[in-house]
Amino acid sequence: MQMKLTKTRFSFLLLISVALQLLASGCSKEKIVYRAPVIPVDTTTRAKTYLALGDSYTIGQSVAADQRFAFYAVRQLIGQNVQMTQAEIIATTGWTTGNLLNTLNNNPPAKTYDFVTLLIGVNNQYQGRSTDEYRIQFTDLLNRAITYAGGRRSRVFVLSIPDYSVTPFARNSDTARISREIDVFNSIKRDITNQSGVSYIDITPISRQALNDPALTATDGLHPSGKQYEKWALLLSPVMKASL
Repeated sequence: MQMKLTKTRFSFLLLISVALQLLASGCSKEKIVYRAPVIPVDTTTRAKTYLALGDSYTIGQSVAADQRFAFYAVRQLIGQNVQMTQAEIIATTGWTTGNLLNTLNNNPPAKTYDFVTLLIGVNNQYQGRSTDEYRIQFTDLLNRAITYAGGRRSRVFVLSIPDYSVTPFARNSDTARISREIDVFNSIKRDITNQSGVSYIDITPISRQALNDPALTATDGLHPSGKQYEKWALLLSPVMKASL
């Protein structure tokens, strides 16, 4: 009986002690505030964006959308553990440098991109337009591409003009003249690109392989096939990744 009484008194005293502590904490002026831990944002994991500017070679005339060189480049970068959004394309079959400039004047991109590619000029050659005009307009386009890349020249990539003289489309034309003129336009493009500190990707030798490999030409007998575009991307994607 004495043992039970002692336990009861102990429990009563313990209850009073807890109550006094709670009362004291309630009267304290200092409040306990929960502060969430600061978690740094890893911006390196944000998916990279890509804008491709050009003409029929960029839009991928006569091939499926997933066979365009820009789409192959994205796929290859993803395979190299680079998070990518799908490429955005501003290009139309038949466009010259002037056509692309007019489109960008009327509807300029509303944001900047992590990567920008520029491939334009074959229609300037095909339509017999002057090299002086090309020099001026291509320079303007390259400067805009740099702007669309947020001023980061290392994130802009210029692709050379393919040589369509080797395709069935040009079979009855002066193929030597076509090839020679494309070399002249490419020389202008390469010089301006190098002077601007931008990467120049020479895919023209690959296009000339179509002379002996029909699988590199699309069913229209003029434009590159998906197989050729993939080869272009294999040159382009490592340079894009190296710029990160």
